[in-house]
Amino acid sequence: MALDTETFSLLKDSVQRFIRERLVPAENSVEEHDDVPSDIVDDMKELGLFGLSIPEEFGGIGLSMAQECEVAFELGQTALAFRSVVGTNIGIGSQGILMDGTPEQKTEYLPRIASGDLIISFALTEPNAGSDAAALQTRGVRDGDDYLLSGSKRYITNAPRAGAFTLMARTDGPGAGGISAFIVPSDLPGITLGKPDKKMGQRGTKTCDVNLDNVRVPAANIIGSVPGKGFKTAMKVLDRGRLHVSALACGMAQRILNESVAYAQERKQFGQRIGDFQLVQAMLADSQAELLAGWSMVKSVAQRYDAKPFGVTDPEVSMQASCTKLFTTEMVGRVADRGVQIHGGAGYINEYKVERFYRDVRLLRLYEGTTQIQQLIIGKQLMRRD
Repeated sequence: MALDTETFSLLKDSVQRFIRERLVPAENSVEEHDDVPSDIVDDMKELGLFGLSIPEEFGGIGLSMAQECEVAFELGQTALAFRSVVGTNIGIGSQGILMDGTPEQKTEYLPRIASGDLIISFALTEPNAGSDAAALQTRGVRDGDDYLLSGSKRYITNAPRAGAFTLMARTDGPGAGGISAFIVPSDLPGITLGKPDKKMGQRGTKTCDVNLDNVRVPAANIIGSVPGKGFKTAMKVLDRGRLHVSALACGMAQRILNESVAYAQERKQFGQRIGDFQLVQAMLADSQAELLAGWSMVKSVAQRYDAKPFGVTDPEVSMQASCTKLFTTEMVGRVADRGVQIHGGAGYINEYKVERFYRDVRLLRLYEGTTQIQQLIIGKQLMRRD
């Protein structure tokens, strides 16, 4: 699954122009109003951004992982709230259905997800189950041809916008084997949303709790129609999502570096540009070197991801995806810190973009598996080698 080179080049040019002409000029509005304007969301639908990773047969564009990472790199060069609008449809919300769903589930949901008519969120995290995803407590109790779902989900991205959730619930005993993945329409009786989360950064993104009180969901809505496979589905989805976030981190690192270089060229102290001082050049050089290393990792591992059978877990690829996510999200934090330092006092003032980007990138080390979770995945895989 991939676009031919010429078609992909045209798509990438369109995305770059859209970012430059529509998204970057709207960054201050998003920061001020904590929302992405509806006309921009409509333009995203028109451009096909909601369906980047969904095959053409279901109305999407059908990018490979490597191509998706290139687009994510571009989307990373503007306020991360814009990417967040489409992010769950591209990745963690839709990929479980695409990888493990029944033909009927794919036909019913994927075309609407690809068009953006249906926003789908990924509901795994709970008040007592974050990094320890297998400890989730949301229950699914069989009742005839249905399940009754009860529990709470926390920090669910796009929940206020969502028309459906890919939701994990425990349908059997303890541990990962007792978890099933459900497709849950958001308008079912018994679903309520918590108040919107007030976050450190990424203004314009929408997250909140999702509460379920005996929500009746047909058994046919279990992804793949097989109970007990939800945890495996979630882990496969996160492999792909971690590469996407890694590319996003590299894109934002590029934007921060661009802002830092521009400021170093125009700001003068002691009668010369601050960029002519070697200590400032050293900070710029460190950022450039780390960015190049991170982006090289993303491209290499994305190609390995594409080379394996679709929807099949390869422990080595999973480990490398964790390496990439660990390095790039930590890297962009360092690049952002240097960006603030290069700007001096101005870097602490909200009107300069590096101040908000510094806050925005902090989340990248937390979601889709914290840095420490990536370290555990990497270490365990190394210890399994002969």
